[in-house]
Amino acid sequence: MAEMRISPRERLVLSAIIELYIATGEPVASQAVAQTFANREGLSSATIRNVMAQLGDAGLLEQPHTSAGRVPTAAAFRHYVEQIMNSGRLATLGSANLASTNLVRGMGPVPSQLSEERREQIEESFTGVSSANEYLERTSQVLALLSSGLGVALASATSGQILEHIHFSRLAANRVLAVVVTQSGTVQDRVLTLDRDLSGVELDTATRYLNENFRGWPIERIRAEVNHRIEMEREAYHQLLDSVEELCRKGALAAEPGATLFVDGMANLIGSEIDRQRLREMLVALEAKQRLVELLTAYVDGHRQEVRVVVGLEQASPAMQDLVLIGSPARLGQSNVGTVALIAPTRMQYQEMIHAVRYIAQLSERILDVRPE
Repeated sequence: MAEMRISPRERLVLSAIIELYIATGEPVASQAVAQTFANREGLSSATIRNVMAQLGDAGLLEQPHTSAGRVPTAAAFRHYVEQIMNSGRLATLGSANLASTNLVRGMGPVPSQLSEERREQIEESFTGVSSANEYLERTSQVLALLSSGLGVALASATSGQILEHIHFSRLAANRVLAVVVTQSGTVQDRVLTLDRDLSGVELDTATRYLNENFRGWPIERIRAEVNHRIEMEREAYHQLLDSVEELCRKGALAAEPGATLFVDGMANLIGSEIDRQRLREMLVALEAKQRLVELLTAYVDGHRQEVRVVVGLEQASPAMQDLVLIGSPARLGQSNVGTVALIAPTRMQYQEMIHAVRYIAQLSERILDVRPE
């Protein structure tokens, strides 16, 4: 969305209205804005009333029912977020650097990071977490608590696919049970139908070969390396590698299908300031797992270390027009662990929540120290 062209004075008043609305949840009257700018030259009550009328005409403020006050529209919140993201508060999101002391057009002093108390609270919440799935599940819980909204975490297609152990058991002629344990704690079992029967001795040998040579490797790399070694070492290890090739070709190390999604905080939305019919429609939309997966996939780029803020999710569902998504990929080196995000009503503490999502996404590097041996 291109930056909306409004004057510095209008921007100043709009920011004050948004922050008053976030703080109180009530329509904002011109008198309240005037008190914010008390004794400031050029911002009398009459001037503020005129500016608010102009902002209303621009579609940035609306008047609910017969209230004398005004509330920000989705367009106003989008503009507010753009100012946060583009004016130094979260400059260069690609590297997620934050400005330290800038003042952004009347929006107050800019914190360079989360408060020490908040960081300690977050880090304490991740105590004992050691695997990718644990990290993502805990993230959904922590973001739900911090935002009073929905905490969501989506594992990437290859997240946690680091081999810890593999075991083969012969079920019947040409049928083998493969049990794969990953370092994320996931246990995958699948029945393989082979083109040729393998004995118990051959299966035990294949088990030892894979565990001794490839523990700690990403599963995708193992399959490629097995194929490479078959070409290079076929003569020396003909029988062993033929057995391993057969097992891998039949799917022993196939990536686990489907996305793992962690969601927490649905009850937070039930208690939010949304009318009953819209709430019912919104919850129906959010309860569809595939809808949430599509939402995170569409809006958060897993290849870039950046925070993404989307105000108004009506493109995903009309019922979600008053919701905001703040999300970021969580990475481990060059690998994408997954996506961490919160979904909450537009009335939220944007600065703190953007910082919180960013901070939690970066914790993945410290919590998950999984490296190929």
